[in-house]
Amino acid sequence: MQTNADDLRAWRRSVVALLPLTLTLPGCVSSGLAQAQDYPLRTVRIVTAEAGGSNDIASRIIAQPLGVALGQQFIVENMGAASGVIAAQTVAKAAPDGYTLILYGASLWLLPFFRDNVPFDLARDFAAVSWTNRGPNLLVVHPSVPVKTVHELIVLARARPGALNYGSSSLGAANHLAAELFKSMARVDITHIPYKGTAPALNDVIGGQLQVMFPNAPSAGPHVRSGKLRGLAITSAQRSPLYPELPTVAATGLPGFEAVSIYGVFAPAKTPAAIINKLNLEIGRVLLRSEVRERFAGIGVETVGGTPAEFAAEVQRETLKWGKLIRDAGIRAE
Repeated sequence: MQTNADDLRAWRRSVVALLPLTLTLPGCVSSGLAQAQDYPLRTVRIVTAEAGGSNDIASRIIAQPLGVALGQQFIVENMGAASGVIAAQTVAKAAPDGYTLILYGASLWLLPFFRDNVPFDLARDFAAVSWTNRGPNLLVVHPSVPVKTVHELIVLARARPGALNYGSSSLGAANHLAAELFKSMARVDITHIPYKGTAPALNDVIGGQLQVMFPNAPSAGPHVRSGKLRGLAITSAQRSPLYPELPTVAATGLPGFEAVSIYGVFAPAKTPAAIINKLNLEIGRVLLRSEVRERFAGIGVETVGGTPAEFAAEVQRETLKWGKLIRDAGIRAE
């Protein structure tokens, strides 16, 4: 996938490749159904990003009840380096048998906009399984930054172009894109400092080495409540009942601003449709459990669910929205 307009249109056409193909030959259908009836017969691994980040948290919330429901252990394997490349390559090259899955967010499908020669292609190498959750980010600053509102931050950033630094967990991560959208809409110059994970970036904001960040709510919420970080706003279109003290970015400085992270499960391409559908059904049932919904809600995240087609369509919409921002801003990996 390239970053020009023609290839973006090609991406829109090829997004259907994310959907598991149902084979029409009778023998293939019966074979796939037999596989699904027996599946899983051994441990299933969910590959995801670094420990402690939003991908990891979501993976761990669903892994245990999913394992109980399907009678086998689902383990979470963290591969946080290189903006998701290692995790994605691992799953793309895995056997398409349902025993290696990936739960990830936007950097998985947006990385090709940032760099050439990405060693995987979402539409070619993966099949959508289920949209699992969505959640806002928080706009936070170190308490030493002399601002208490989004408007005050914009004024300060305009008065001191290039003087403020913001951190992100990786190139193309939701917290990176939220900050770039903020820069674009507010017309400010703040310097991007990429990290290899949410935790080290957040630690440097807490330590004062960085001034600004748009971390996900699960990671940042405890530090805002403890006073280690000052929360200015939430990036969703509406206020969150879990952070009633935080206004939206849109209401306090940037009308129309919205940046919400989405996460979901993929399997390697050519995984039998019957296994994809079985996983989708069981993940959906897990997401409907009150205790699972409460765990997600407790960290400021909403469960979603839905069909593989619905998840693939949402990925397509997100790709078009953020792909345009990336191209317009000229963001590229060095």
